Amino acid sequence: VQLVESGGGLVQPGGSLRLSCAASGFISDDYVIAWFRQAPGKEREGVSCISSSDGTTYYADSVKGRFTISRDNAKNTVYLQVNSLKPEDTAVYYCAVDYLSTCPNTIVVATTRGYNALDAWGPGTTVTVSS
Repeated sequence: VQLVESGGGLVQPGGSLRLSCAASGFISDDYVIAWFRQAPGKEREGVSCISSSDGTTYYADSVKGRFTISRDNAKNTVYLQVNSLKPEDTAVYYCAVDYLSTCPNTIVVATTRGYNALDAWGPGTTVTVSS
């Protein structure tokens, strides 16, 4: 499977972006797509995820109410709508796939067992929130 993120950029505080995670080459219909972010000098953080089987979603407390994850199965794309952006949202945003898992267990697995425990990662897209 290959994942490619897009949609990052420079935005002012309070602004919005829509990040995309385009996937190809799935080997299973049962998977979770998760978004992570890593700010300079900080640990990678699980932000949100969505399950392919039932659409279950999860949001970290730091983004709840501001970020929305969605999927377009026809396009094999998962979106992360990021609103009311804050300078502390500045980070490289990555999407990852975890087969035969559930959301938010995927984020727990990545956090506790290491990020290599997930099946594939995209190269990331940079979000910079600054005035």
